Amino acid sequence: MTTALSLPEPLIKPPLDPGFRPAVSATHAFHQKVSGEGVPLAMALEREDGQVSRFETLIFPDNHPLAGQNFPHIERLLKFLLWQRGAHTVYIGGSPRLAQQLANTYGMNGKRHFDAQFLGEKVYEQPFRVIACSLEEVPLARETRKSLGRHLEGCRIGFDLGASDRKVSAVVNGVAVYSEEVIWEPRKHSDPEYHYREILTALKTAASKMPHVDAIGGSAAGIYIHNRPRVASLFRSVPQERYGEIHTLFERLQQEMGVPLEVINDGDVTALAGSMSIGENAVLGIALGSSEAAGYVDAQGAITGWLNELAFAPIDYSPSAPYEEWSGDQGCGATYLSQQCVFRLAPQVGIDLPLNIPDAERLAQAQKHLHEGHEGAVRIWQTMGVYLGYALAHYADFYEVKHVLILGRCTSGEGGNLLLEGVRTVWQAEFPHLLEQIQVHLPDEKIRRVGQSVAAASLPELRKENQA
Repeated sequence: MTTALSLPEPLIKPPLDPGFRPAVSATHAFHQKVSGEGVPLAMALEREDGQVSRFETLIFPDNHPLAGQNFPHIERLLKFLLWQRGAHTVYIGGSPRLAQQLANTYGMNGKRHFDAQFLGEKVYEQPFRVIACSLEEVPLARETRKSLGRHLEGCRIGFDLGASDRKVSAVVNGVAVYSEEVIWEPRKHSDPEYHYREILTALKTAASKMPHVDAIGGSAAGIYIHNRPRVASLFRSVPQERYGEIHTLFERLQQEMGVPLEVINDGDVTALAGSMSIGENAVLGIALGSSEAAGYVDAQGAITGWLNELAFAPIDYSPSAPYEEWSGDQGCGATYLSQQCVFRLAPQVGIDLPLNIPDAERLAQAQKHLHEGHEGAVRIWQTMGVYLGYALAHYADFYEVKHVLILGRCTSGEGGNLLLEGVRTVWQAEFPHLLEQIQVHLPDEKIRRVGQSVAAASLPELRKENQA
């Protein structure tokens, strides 16, 4: 039986990566082959509070000559769904053989053990499981949308916690009347009280600029469930034995301030800000920065509660695809849609970026070459543009999207235009329907009109007593 997936060459090849084999092309090729002779497979991904995402597809029957392609196709598909939606338990219905293969892959000695341990123990705080069942036994979808945001009435505080600075704004009826940025170094501090004091100081500073405070909303990098940080680089130096204090950090801040408080992933707040500014929903935000960050507002204007950690979702199926250093997997988004891609490609075009300076300065040096018209630098961003075009086409198979916001340091200056040009070129050649369905934006003044701080401040709904 054939065991290797068909990996079509892209019509538009990245200038610096001839071996690139887009995930979207491989997936579409599989669907075309299985259509008309496939059998159903259903997957259900269960996460916190009994929420379930369900995904249905077709695979080849076990006795089909191409049945060997089922596992590599479904393994990559499940990997994507896990980092898009999140799960601690996966139900596989319709193929006991595939279920066993996936259980082995995500088991203690399997290739995807990192993903299983990370999602199970760290994010959802329970063992990760793959369960074989019949099609009829696969749980039905049970999604709870979070109608957070768009609440602009009253006196609110919005904050954004970054790796190098913390931002806070006092927002009155949707207008920021005070904002400040303060340099801090959260990743270097192991004492949870440092984080508590710093954030509390920011909140009280903003509170002093208004007659009272009705609600507080915030954004930060990482995974947050019910206001509890599960995994966040801001707290990487906090020892495990004191991480319980980080879990309750925002609960303590809410008790101290005495008003509703919501904190969520910064990518989702960015997508929310874009949705509020554009005046439409179904918005996917992609930030090309130190890594790839993403956020999503669905067609109903709600935040899904999905992980949207697309940095670890595969977009390149080439056997020679680079490895993502953290997860140890190949072809993941972070290696293609972030400054990591710039650093990876720079040596190919003769650009020397010193290793003994901060990454932000290394990126700035590469961007200086781009601004000066360096041919090699131009080819780097052209390559990223092609990556982005195929990645967004892949994402469009899993998200209902009308608008995509492209943000982050890699989009600055001419780089942003080259990225958009790459997307248009790819879509014109391979996915012309997407040109009609999706608008891709770089943030302009219209989108910036509702900033991150105002969107964050709008997260909590006011209590009735606060509205009286």
